[in-house]
Amino acid sequence: MKYGYARVSTKKQAKDGNSLEAQEITLKEHGAEKIFLEKFTGTKSKRPELDKLLEVLKPGDVLIVTKLDRVARSISQGVELIESLIEKGVVVHILNLGILDNTPASKLVRNIFLAFAEFERDMIVERTSEGKEIARQKPDYREGRPKKYKRAQIEHALFLLHQYSYRQVSEITGISISTLTRAKQKETRIQA
Repeated sequence: MKYGYARVSTKKQAKDGNSLEAQEITLKEHGAEKIFLEKFTGTKSKRPELDKLLEVLKPGDVLIVTKLDRVARSISQGVELIESLIEKGVVVHILNLGILDNTPASKLVRNIFLAFAEFERDMIVERTSEGKEIARQKPDYREGRPKKYKRAQIEHALFLLHQYSYRQVSEITGISISTLTRAKQKETRIQA
């Protein structure tokens, strides 16, 4: 049986043909009968859908993946996974590389591409860290997600709570009840 595996790291990833939809279409075009789709980071070795797929693969089956970095993002992870599949008798077909086997040439190509995938991932991590470090130097830096509402909006909503219920204030301002509750608790702690 021909199985396909597609993965994206984030729900919004859609560039360069890496979206789940684009990968699924490509896998179907290349004969995948059953496709496992996953939204999970490639840095983790344990991925739920990949683990399910690995359990059902039998000798003679074909695993089709659009690109090598969809199935592995480090050299050690990729080599271990691919070699274990080949030894099990599973044909590994990476569409942008071809069919992988244990010949010296195939191992070389596989390791080079895995090295580039690992390098790319490391560069992304490094750039993200550098960006955070630069941001931390700004006086108004706050770790985490930016606030959705300005202080004045929250204060206005808290003022309205003197006259209206949480539900009514939420409908008037568009601020969720949970956000109003947290703001009210914070205000109470400050006043205490």
